[in-house]
Amino acid sequence: MPPIITFIGWHDCGKTTLASQVVRHLKERGYSVAVIKSTKETGLLLDQEGTDTFTYRQAGADSVTLIAPDQMVMTRFKELPGKRLTTLAHRFFPDADLVVGEGFKDARQVAKIEVTRGETELLRNKVTGVIAIATDRKIAGDYIFHLDEYSEIADFIEKRFLDKEQKKKQQAVLLINGRKVVMKDFVQEALTGTVKGFVDALKTHGEDVQEIELRIRVESTD
Repeated sequence: MPPIITFIGWHDCGKTTLASQVVRHLKERGYSVAVIKSTKETGLLLDQEGTDTFTYRQAGADSVTLIAPDQMVMTRFKELPGKRLTTLAHRFFPDADLVVGEGFKDARQVAKIEVTRGETELLRNKVTGVIAIATDRKIAGDYIFHLDEYSEIADFIEKRFLDKEQKKKQQAVLLINGRKVVMKDFVQEALTGTVKGFVDALKTHGEDVQEIELRIRVESTD
C-alpha cells in the first residue's frame, strides 16, 4: 500500500500551490501520485441543474459516479462520517507510489509537512506527525524549507518514502472499521494463501488471479 504524506497549514497559507508543484516534480521523476484534498466547506456542487448528475441528486441518490473516456468523478451528496485519510488512500489508491493529502491536520499516524507564512502560530505545536516545515521565516529545527523549494521538498519525500530498493510490496492489507492493521509477513502469507485457496476452489473465474478484494460485514452482537 502507498505511503502517505499530507500538507497542512492555516487557511490561505499556500498549501495547494506548494503541494501541486511538489507533485509535478515527483511525476516528472516517474512516480504515480494520487492526491486527496480535505475542505471544511460544504455544499460544493460539481453538477449543475439540467445535468444527469443533478437529476440523480434530486432523486435522492447518496452518490453518483460519472465515468467518461478520460476521467472518473465521484460525487457524494451526503456527509461521509469517519473517513480517515489512510482509509481513503488504501481503498481508492492502492497502486499509487505515493498519496499526497492536503489538509487532514488531525490525521493520526500520517506524516505531515506544515506550510506557514508570517507570524502565524505553528501547527507542529498542536498536532502530531509534522516532519518538515515550508515557510517564509526563520524557524529552528530540522528539515526547514523555503516556500519555493519545490524540488528540494520532492527530494526529501523521495528519499524518505520512495526508496525503490527498500520499498517492500505487501501481500495483504487488512482494514478494520477503516483502520489499517499492521500484519507480520507470515500473517500476510497465511491470509493470502487461505483466501486464494477458497477462491481457487470456487472455480467461477477463468482468468489468472492477481488481486483479490474481500469485504466482510460483521453483524452486531448488541
